Amino acid sequence: MPSARDVVAGQARAIAHAWSPPGAPEGWWLTAATFAAIAEHDELLDLAVAVPSDRLPPLLLAAAVGYLAPGTALGRHYPRPGGPQPPRDPGFGAELAAFAREHAPALAALCAGHRYQMNEVGRCADVLPVLATIAAGDHRPLAVVDLGTGAGLTLGLDRYHYTYLAPDGSTRSVGDPASPVRLECPVRTGAPPVPAAVPVVVDRVGVDVEPLDLGDPATHAWLAACVPPEAGAVTRFAAAAELARENPARSVRGDLLAVLTDVVASIPPDVLPCLVDTYVHVFLPPADLERFDRLLDGLGRDVEWVSVDPLVPLGPEGSRTVQGLDVPPEWVADNRDGGVFGVVGRVSVRDGVRTGTVLGRAHPGAAWLDWTG
Repeated sequence: MPSARDVVAGQARAIAHAWSPPGAPEGWWLTAATFAAIAEHDELLDLAVAVPSDRLPPLLLAAAVGYLAPGTALGRHYPRPGGPQPPRDPGFGAELAAFAREHAPALAALCAGHRYQMNEVGRCADVLPVLATIAAGDHRPLAVVDLGTGAGLTLGLDRYHYTYLAPDGSTRSVGDPASPVRLECPVRTGAPPVPAAVPVVVDRVGVDVEPLDLGDPATHAWLAACVPPEAGAVTRFAAAAELARENPARSVRGDLLAVLTDVVASIPPDVLPCLVDTYVHVFLPPADLERFDRLLDGLGRDVEWVSVDPLVPLGPEGSRTVQGLDVPPEWVADNRDGGVFGVVGRVSVRDGVRTGTVLGRAHPGAAWLDWTG
């Protein structure tokens, strides 16, 4: 059995690999270099191994570094909202290790006092085609229930502007052309159903054990630090956070398994609840996944569940989706070989009958989408 140190180092290498494929954008270098350094340098790995395994050690440590970096020499490597990506620096890994050595107590305290929450608003571009498919086949208005909502950025998905870039170079755009949140989604394969208009959302509610207040400066700074240090992601987050502050949505505090029944019951009967889960269910223990399945069947009304989650169990042995759907064998092989992606899936319950389908897969940082639906 591999040691905890080997497991954490392997997790960090897998993330670095996901951000450094052949032909990766130049702006990805800092994210890849950060996780490569965590895997390779004892000063960083020691800190990561001390983090409980269920708190995503490499990701949490990278966020802590990003939180402390502004105002230090290391901060010159990090992009600012609306700004360019600082140039690649081959000495970054060694500099990061020295930073960790100097700031070890502060980094450890940040890891102990926070949870990692990526809040990648770009994932809304993975969800939108699924909602479009739902709306096209069911003329009821939609309610979005964002599970593990964090800062609630997914709840504003109908206020964003989307551009899908097809493999042949053509583009399809939809959404508010004046929106400050502009999401570009490169499509590698397939043709996601980009609607003529964003589906109408008449109700929205977020569920989280710890809903986050973007109006609190410390909370905002921490969430900004959880964003991959890539210029596009940093700019997207800043714009979406400002829009969320201007348009606060309802949130419910509590474990989703404990509160979801009441949340869904609060939605008018003529509205179709759409449960949206992006990188949440993958972290539920198997027993809780089974409980969620039973809960879904016991809601007593039509409901949709849209998921963007890695294969489970999380890691190279993953072979199935959190929704219990089959995926192509080559996806299982890609996952085993270190590929990192979320499976885009849809489960529908109509008159007590459940159906499900895999619609695609997507990069965790919203860098690409493969559509199979």
